[in-house]
Amino acid sequence: MKRFRVLVLRLSAVGDVIRALPAVKALKQSYPASSVTWVVEEPSKALLESQPEVDEVILFPRMRWSKGIKSPKRLWRTVGEIRRFILGLRHRKFDAALDFHGILKSGLISFISGSPIRIGFDRRSTQEGNFIFSNVKVGLPEQRMSRIQKNLALVKRMGLKTEGFDPKLHIPAEDSEPVESFFGRFPKPLRRPVIAIHPGTSRKTSYKRWMPIRYSRLADRLIDELGSSVIFTWGPQELDLVEEIRRGMEKESILGPRTESLTQLAEVFRRCDVYIGGDTGPMHVASFMGIPVVVIYGPTDPVVNEPFGPHKKVMNEVGCNPCRKRSCNELTCLKTVTVDAVLKAVKETLYPTA
Repeated sequence: MKRFRVLVLRLSAVGDVIRALPAVKALKQSYPASSVTWVVEEPSKALLESQPEVDEVILFPRMRWSKGIKSPKRLWRTVGEIRRFILGLRHRKFDAALDFHGILKSGLISFISGSPIRIGFDRRSTQEGNFIFSNVKVGLPEQRMSRIQKNLALVKRMGLKTEGFDPKLHIPAEDSEPVESFFGRFPKPLRRPVIAIHPGTSRKTSYKRWMPIRYSRLADRLIDELGSSVIFTWGPQELDLVEEIRRGMEKESILGPRTESLTQLAEVFRRCDVYIGGDTGPMHVASFMGIPVVVIYGPTDPVVNEPFGPHKKVMNEVGCNPCRKRSCNELTCLKTVTVDAVLKAVKETLYPTA
């Protein structure tokens, strides 16, 4: 069986990095002896290091280098780091580079790696002139497609099969144990169904958040009408939002544990029956744990950002969505999503034949 070294480029955005993993899993399925090196920025580094399909993770410290180049005191040290980064890539003698990102910096990294085969998307599907750095260009259909399917299209170009692999994230034992300890504190098993709600988003994408009071009303009705246990999960700088939602409730909910990694968060989701939240990285984490997700879409594209597994989309077309207007104060797209609509989607997910 042929063994070859592959460089993978999907640098940032946790949700986007996760959505490139199925393509790498498909690669490993066809060539289990291949070696995969992934260049990524800091937020997703630990997640990739925990996945058995990824043999090596190289940090691309964009923020540190950006500051270093602007600082007279750190300029030459930064230049030296960049030089060693380039030499390190070239020393690995990659057989192929897969550029899932499709922007200028990922194209440059692909080119300077010295890989003789550089597979990327064509001009129509890339930005910032990225396509000029690829010598194998993959065209996509005219119609919109999910980023997961888009990424799989890149490895299909290599002639690989993209079906039959296990999409689930691998959870290391050290991440499973603290979650096991958290759930073990309850005196008796939680009432089923156990429903995870993740209401937060990154600070940059707060325009994707459904209103806290509606999460409060939804959670109360899930407990009242379905007899469910509702557990609120949260990430950095999201605890205040979750506490606000819980204070607005009449019923008793569960505050999820402080998770130290995305794989710990994934382990929490694995123990639940349904996930509810917006179009975020944690939503994609949940979808790769095999549980159905109910996604509340507002301004983002429900086709491009579709989850991997079973899911229900709750959204309204209001004439201006999808959009990427982060400064929008109207948020009509989210305000028109009712508690009744989300509850209906959850019921249809849990009881599809009812």
